[in-house]
Amino acid sequence: MTEIISLLSILHPILDKTTAKQFSIIIEAMFTMTGRCTMLGISRWTSKGGSYRTIQRLFKKKLPWMKLFWCILKTHLLEKDEPIILAGDETVVTKAGKDTYGLGRFYSSIYNRALPSLSFQTISIISTRTRKSFPIAVEQIKSKPKNKENKAQNPKKKRGRGRPKGSKNKNKKDVKLSDTLVQLQKMLKEVLKLISPYLKPTYFVYDGAFGHNNAVQMTRQTGLHLISKLRRNIQLCFQFDGIYCGRGRPIIYGDAVDFSSLPSEYFVWSHSDGKNRTAYYRFIARHKKFADPLNVVVIFKTDLKTKKTAKVILFCTDLELSCEKIVDYYRLRFQIEFNFRDAKQYFGLEDFMVLSEQSVCNAVHFSFFCANISQVLMKKTGEQSIIDLKLRYHGRYYATQILKIVSNLGSSIKKDELLDQIPIFGSIHRKKKVA
Repeated sequence: MTEIISLLSILHPILDKTTAKQFSIIIEAMFTMTGRCTMLGISRWTSKGGSYRTIQRLFKKKLPWMKLFWCILKTHLLEKDEPIILAGDETVVTKAGKDTYGLGRFYSSIYNRALPSLSFQTISIISTRTRKSFPIAVEQIKSKPKNKENKAQNPKKKRGRGRPKGSKNKNKKDVKLSDTLVQLQKMLKEVLKLISPYLKPTYFVYDGAFGHNNAVQMTRQTGLHLISKLRRNIQLCFQFDGIYCGRGRPIIYGDAVDFSSLPSEYFVWSHSDGKNRTAYYRFIARHKKFADPLNVVVIFKTDLKTKKTAKVILFCTDLELSCEKIVDYYRLRFQIEFNFRDAKQYFGLEDFMVLSEQSVCNAVHFSFFCANISQVLMKKTGEQSIIDLKLRYHGRYYATQILKIVSNLGSSIKKDELLDQIPIFGSIHRKKKVA
């Protein structure tokens, strides 16, 4: 347990003495316990000073979570000026009942439908060196109220054919951001302000939900380049490379992109594994709803037996970024899904039963914070999975309690040797004994 206490000692300048002590007690319990990570469950595995009422009070306290995340990351998991990218995604936590703050109906890709749930927007730092993701900012997405009455009273009027008289061309860079984009932009700016003296990211990666101009402009306003995915049926045009005639507005749109027969000059490379052949194409393209040209990468995957082909269209706002980097960075985005898995499966992201806004915020942040702490502990102890890590602390907890009982009986036992040997029982990856 001393490993966790010494690890969390760096948080003392951010937290007051009482909060720091309670914080370390709860983190220790979450690594030791089995079963659901609720406040009552945590209190059953805490030592002195971790009563149920104490945990309730801490969960209602406002904590500087982004600073706490960053303190752990820059001290133990990231090096100064390390190459990184920022990645974002939304996670949905199903909830029953009616009183949990922010409860609404959000779409879950796991269930493939909208469910009564809570939704959280997350930003992670992904190291391109270690290829691991570390959450740094989490915010709840508020559910939208239903306005069926307003829609019935004010139906949309259909506009006639053609362009309205007197209408002027609009600047595609002047966009009205949705509530989700405004929230995410605010989070990005806070993250960049916090980490900029230590790290300088260039790219922000998001899934296909950001394959539109508003998301591009939101990202560019923060000083980052966006890497995302376009729809498979999108209509693109090549960048016009002809000679300007000298009159009128310069032409920017070239021929339409025909994905079924892309010119060989845009071919980058291909590889085959015996069953499938994957080909990569890269070119600069434009879309009439995007303000700026896009660096597009098209990936074709062909089944060599059935000859069926599927395609994925990625894009980046940095026109100089290579095809290999775009594909690699977009693949790295999936590392954030492992953060969601760890937080839900091991640290109670699906288990919390609190209702108020601050308690929900703290419960969610505790889950992601433990996911980061687990990366530090596995790096120090050499464990290969969180299951082994939790079994380690679970075993040490039982061993400590047993040794307390034995020591009270007056028996002389070498505690350190037992504490190192007992936790390996039940672990998946057993350590080899050193001869």
